[in-house]
Amino acid sequence: MKNCLLLSFLLSLCLFKSYAQDDPPASYIIAGKLEDPEKKAVLFANVALYASKDSTLIGGIASDENGKFEIPAEMGNYFLKITYLTLDEKIVPNVNLTSQGVDLGTIGLTSNAKVLDELIVRGEKSQMDLQLDKRVFNVGKDLTNIGSNASDILNNMPSVTVDVEGNVALRGSQNVRILIDGKQSGMIGLNPAEALRQIPGDLIESIEIITNPSSRYDAEGEVGILNIVMKKNIRYGLNGSFTATAGYPSNFGSSFNINYRKKKVNLIANYGFMYREGPGRGSSRQEYNSADTSFVYEQKSNRNRSGYSNSLMVGMDYFINNFNTLTTTLSYRNAQNENSSRMEYRDFDFANNLTQTVVRTELETEPRNNLEAALNYSKTFAKKGQSLSVDAKYILSDETEAAKYNETSDLDNKSIAQRSYNTEDEKNFLFQLDYIHPFAKDGKVEAGLKSSVRMLDNDFTVHQQNEQMNWIVLPDFDNKLAYDERIHAAYLMASNQFGKFFIQGGLRGEYSDILTELKKTQQINHRKYFNLFPSLHLSYKLEDAQTLQLSYSYRLSRPGFRDLLPFSNFSDSRVFRAGNPLLNPEFTHSFEAGHLLNMEKGSLLSSIYYRHRLGVVENITSVDSTGFTRITPVNLSTGDSYGFEFNLTYDPFAWWKLTANANIFRSMNEGVYNDKVLKSDTYSWTSRASSRLTLFRNVDFQSSLNYRAPRRTTQGRDLAQYSIDLGLSRDVLKGKATVTASVRDLLNTRKQRSIVESAGYYSSSENLWRTRQFIVTFSYRLNRSKEKEKMDNRGGGDEDEG
Repeated sequence: MKNCLLLSFLLSLCLFKSYAQDDPPASYIIAGKLEDPEKKAVLFANVALYASKDSTLIGGIASDENGKFEIPAEMGNYFLKITYLTLDEKIVPNVNLTSQGVDLGTIGLTSNAKVLDELIVRGEKSQMDLQLDKRVFNVGKDLTNIGSNASDILNNMPSVTVDVEGNVALRGSQNVRILIDGKQSGMIGLNPAEALRQIPGDLIESIEIITNPSSRYDAEGEVGILNIVMKKNIRYGLNGSFTATAGYPSNFGSSFNINYRKKKVNLIANYGFMYREGPGRGSSRQEYNSADTSFVYEQKSNRNRSGYSNSLMVGMDYFINNFNTLTTTLSYRNAQNENSSRMEYRDFDFANNLTQTVVRTELETEPRNNLEAALNYSKTFAKKGQSLSVDAKYILSDETEAAKYNETSDLDNKSIAQRSYNTEDEKNFLFQLDYIHPFAKDGKVEAGLKSSVRMLDNDFTVHQQNEQMNWIVLPDFDNKLAYDERIHAAYLMASNQFGKFFIQGGLRGEYSDILTELKKTQQINHRKYFNLFPSLHLSYKLEDAQTLQLSYSYRLSRPGFRDLLPFSNFSDSRVFRAGNPLLNPEFTHSFEAGHLLNMEKGSLLSSIYYRHRLGVVENITSVDSTGFTRITPVNLSTGDSYGFEFNLTYDPFAWWKLTANANIFRSMNEGVYNDKVLKSDTYSWTSRASSRLTLFRNVDFQSSLNYRAPRRTTQGRDLAQYSIDLGLSRDVLKGKATVTASVRDLLNTRKQRSIVESAGYYSSSENLWRTRQFIVTFSYRLNRSKEKEKMDNRGGGDEDEG
């Protein structure tokens, strides 16, 4: 409550100041037109008017769609200060108002050759940007991403892998924070793996990979942050893009992204529809041998995940004046999935003789809804670099999984009918404030507050039909989990540049209050803890083409909602994945050193890193004498990992562009479970190489190879995985549209293969989540040429500050 009152007071104060800076009573007009070095109009430049006698800010305005501006003022002596992101600051002195207005005519601005504060180094501007604290990938320029969803796109990012169940990992760890436009979002929902499959890739502008975040970001996420930036622009007039997709297996979709800007109002809207079918298959073999009993069984499965989703976002930017902007957005997402599977179990005796065959089928419906309302107030000041931002967000989500199962055996011809219900409801409130105050020439101080409240209810029940055809509840699979999370945070950061040396340090404090309650069994677990999370970033410019970077951060990974839920999917009657309500958070010390080399035809970013983890959560597999396997997460071990990573962009010729990245690492984990020491020591690596050729001036061909090397786990090992993607595109309609054809996983090799071994137990499995895909996409740009689109879509997004 104290935080809310403080934030409300600050917001009211800022609004009061903004209206105090409205245009003064005026008798005359100061007018002019802005042009860049190529004699083109400069749009949306900041034109500020100051009194000559004491440099007091009088007023200001942004140039319009023709580069023109008009500032009303009373009689007096003034000067103008004109600023724009990529152009040098311009001072226009001796603007004197006596008895009439002044027309300054055309004012020319010159290009800014200085490197920006973020030390942005651009390889291919339209595909990858390398920045001090993150790598930005503009996904629309990767032909194999067109027509895909967010999960597919993430799987094409360097150092990012997505397993067959849709779980996202960065540098080999699934403890990664996923944001939308720099903020936590209900679009990710209660089940991130499934939610990412429902976000159309055509609505995504870029992916930001932040491996060692500063204190302005939430401390959540052991290995870093993946920020998905959605498409949005504020160009004048009506403009946008439209996309239609068709593919096999069934993959149909359409989307649009438009905006209309005039004077003080910018209206934005985007919509995406997608229908997909994802056929997949899998197989496994389980062997168990003990003094009491032995068994062997093989399992084969075929499944199809199908469904549609609708994603709609509408919003408005209102430019109160040159210093104050109010933005509001409303997002709604609806999805309806229908999943089916068939599992066949073949049981063998110890002599490898087939004893019975069991078939289990599943039909599941999965409707989900997400509503998200957001309000942002942004204020800039006359002092360059000074800003204030206030955000408020409300998220409402609901999801229901209803499944019917039927299991038959050829041994006794008996049939078992079961059904399960899993309802999940979420409410999320977020309030955030961020302030930046510059000092000296290149220094700045940043501070912020954040409060979030998240409330979830999950009701899980499994019924089975008895001999009298009545449905009875299975007590071992019946409970209701209430999850109440309150996290309050504050941070303070400072940075400055001393010649070629740049330093940034920060400290973040987070108070966590998390209550979980299993209501039917009355198990309550209430955790309260406060932690400080420091961060430090250093960079040194060796010469114009090289920069060294050092960074450190302390982070945590709280158990996810599903990690705490003691129930999970019931589709496999012999392998049950369950959460653990007693899980504690992991803590990580992360160190990283990088070297950035700019070459005439490309750039190379190489880095080494080290992570020390406490309370590492790992999935433990246990098997009983009946063949029932349970997989449960526990805080098992202490872990150390270190590695080397590089990202290379190289353009041998104007028509040939190459990109390559690799992450080579060693990971060591050791812990004790049930009085047994479990440990692993593995060397592994992941890589991706891509080649893009421009043929006949308007035809592009791209090929990509993804590879993930084998690795050891505490109970076994994961085998190697590789895949090949191809894409071909051609501009049509005089460059206003593009047709793209692509194939993902050309050889059907994107399989997850793993082995689990323990005393008396051996298991091997292979899963292909989705078979080879062929996709054709048509994109049309309204009032936006392809070349202009490259310059306008810089792939930027708000950061999760606070």
